[in-house]
Amino acid sequence: MHPSMEEFSSEDSGVQDVGPQINGLVVQILKTTSVLLVRVRQKVLEIAILICVILLVFWVALFLYGSFYYSFMPTANFITPVLFFYRTDCPSPHHSMCSFPVANVSLLKNGKNQVMTYGQPYRITLELEMPESLANQELGMFLVKIAPYSKAGQIVDVSARSAMLHYRSSLLQALGTVVFSPMLLTGASEQKQSVSVELYSEFKDDSYKPTVGAVIEIHSQRIQIYRAHLFIFAHFTGIRYLLYHFPLISALIGVMSNFTFLSLIIALSFLQFNLGRRRLPVKTDMQQEEMNEPDDLNDQFESQNEGNAPENVDTMDCNSVEMEESIPDMGVEESDDSRELAEDEPICEAGDGEMILRHRHLSQDMLQSSQALTDTKDKNYYRVGCSGF
Repeated sequence: MHPSMEEFSSEDSGVQDVGPQINGLVVQILKTTSVLLVRVRQKVLEIAILICVILLVFWVALFLYGSFYYSFMPTANFITPVLFFYRTDCPSPHHSMCSFPVANVSLLKNGKNQVMTYGQPYRITLELEMPESLANQELGMFLVKIAPYSKAGQIVDVSARSAMLHYRSSLLQALGTVVFSPMLLTGASEQKQSVSVELYSEFKDDSYKPTVGAVIEIHSQRIQIYRAHLFIFAHFTGIRYLLYHFPLISALIGVMSNFTFLSLIIALSFLQFNLGRRRLPVKTDMQQEEMNEPDDLNDQFESQNEGNAPENVDTMDCNSVEMEESIPDMGVEESDDSRELAEDEPICEAGDGEMILRHRHLSQDMLQSSQALTDTKDKNYYRVGCSGF
């Protein structure tokens, strides 16, 4: 059986009914996707801004900690070579040295900056590399003297310490020579001793006479020295001790503390800014309401006056109108002529065709809300008399 025309029409009508629904669904899907895309874009932008702010705050916190460490921490150690000199113009040919070995050491970093900080204790040590020669073994004890001086050349302090080589017997020296003979033959090792002389255990620089150098003198003319170095070590206590001996932990705590503090300041500033923006519309709305209150009161008074007015005012024929204005506050007195005229004019008595309308404008709300109404305290009385038919 072939389908009839009615079936075809019903199918066409069904397709036509489904078409608008599909179109509406597609439009709704497009709107939803566009809204989602906008929201996703906003979220991505907010996340990117947040990451940038976090990185900026982190770098600022790191810079602050580095600046604090550089300004607060003094020089931990300072090592400089000591070059001795002596006189050789001796009158006696039996002595090659005519004076004690003396060295002038500069205590300035790069020739400009001071090594020692005011109030910080330092340990100053002189290290001597001396050969195990017969002359040094027969030397015994010798004296090492140091005299720091200021920029003006004034001696700040003087310190002297004694030192000597460590004793080694002839048998021990022979056994050491046999055991280390390969290294001694190749030059990898030497028969020498390092003598460390502690000149100051806790030296504090004077702020009035800052130390810029020191004179070191060894009181012996027969001493033999390979080389010498002056070591200056800072003796840290308290926070400086923690910063120097635990640098990683101190850096982590310092950077995180700065980061937390800066983040708190930014968060409070952001909250205050948002609260200020929210309070501004509220204040404007309140001011608008206060400005609209007098207008509302005026509308109410006008509506009341219109309701009290009679409907047949226009249909009534007014034969005479009398208007009397009295202003008691201004103190105006009526003259005799005006009184006589008022007596001669007809006055409508109370009746069916008479209407007396009295309107008095006294409003305390209007006086409070408007300065112009508070300044004007006039009282107006109107009386209109109309005779009836």
